[in-house]
Amino acid sequence: MRRSVRLVAATVAGVCLAPGTAAAARAETVVPRHAVVVCQTASFYDNYDSARGPYGLKRTLTYGNKIGHTPGVHPVYNGWAASFDFGPNDWGYLRLECIGGYDSW
Repeated sequence: MRRSVRLVAATVAGVCLAPGTAAAARAETVVPRHAVVVCQTASFYDNYDSARGPYGLKRTLTYGNKIGHTPGVHPVYNGWAASFDFGPNDWGYLRLECIGGYDSW
């Protein structure tokens, strides 16, 4: 009986650790492109909900703040873009039109 339990455990472990299995389940990480805030002020929200819009105001960013966003990769919902604030190193949402100066720093 112990031999069959070990055989089953080894088979399950082999399936779980098969090359490429874990990698196929992971999404590729995309580093945000460097950009800056081009609006005088831009509200930076914690998250976005399709029913009520952005919520959880984190802070207000100002012109020239260093941020990141990768067009075509990071989501944009109704003009609200998922962005990375390089100051405190956190993600949030701000208006897409307030993002510019890509690769300027």
